[in-house]
Amino acid sequence: MQILEGKNIRLRALEPTDLKLLYKWENDSTVWEVSHTLKPFSIFILKQYLESSHLDIFETKQLRLVIELIDTNTAIGLIDLFDFDPFHQRAGVGILINSAENKNKGFASEALEIFCNYAFSTLQVHQLYCNITANNEISLRLFTKLGFEIIGNKKDWIRSKNGWIDEYSLQKINPESF
Repeated sequence: MQILEGKNIRLRALEPTDLKLLYKWENDSTVWEVSHTLKPFSIFILKQYLESSHLDIFETKQLRLVIELIDTNTAIGLIDLFDFDPFHQRAGVGILINSAENKNKGFASEALEIFCNYAFSTLQVHQLYCNITANNEISLRLFTKLGFEIIGNKKDWIRSKNGWIDEYSLQKINPESF
């Protein structure tokens, strides 16, 4: 089995053919609150992003991989490593499963588990972290199920159309790091 492949999904690099998917997913305003996005992305900007996606993670401090179903080669989401700090050996992680038809099937769990193993074993990351709003119960369950622990609560951190929302900080320490 490949390091970025599980039973049902694989994580793969971005391809130029992913431009339309990125445009659709990045401009889906229903996920802007979670991604802290305030404005749409142009095709031009996303094309530039794709053209630079081959750069080394140590240079860009980020890595975005496509979550793809093995049996159909269908892209169903994205998983991101961001704010990569090689000196302190830590990075943030975020995940998106795009459509409702692919949610609650274990794909996000499988992708996050594969990604954590890759970050810990290949990139030698000591810790991964994420920030999740207190009302995002699905993401909280996903990350805590995979060993992330809530280490803090930022009160009234995120402004939404419905008022202020607390945001939890979660962290997972690499059990093999020294």
